[in-house]
Amino acid sequence: MLVGHMRVSTDGDRQVMDLQRDALLSAGVDERHLFEDRASGSRGDRAGLADALPIRLLADGPLA
Repeated sequence: MLVGHMRVSTDGDRQVMDLQRDALLSAGVDERHLFEDRASGSRGDRAGLADALPIRLLADGPLA
């Protein structure tokens, strides 16, 4: 099972995750296993990544 994580730096409309989402879906990541974060790179709290990691530990594939 593949697990995907997407991140953009701002909450604004200038940055979207469409290309990341499309690439992960094309790589075979199931949409139910996509996680996202909208936060500055300087912030350490990434709820989407924190949600993805336990699923990744149960999976047999890489975190994309």
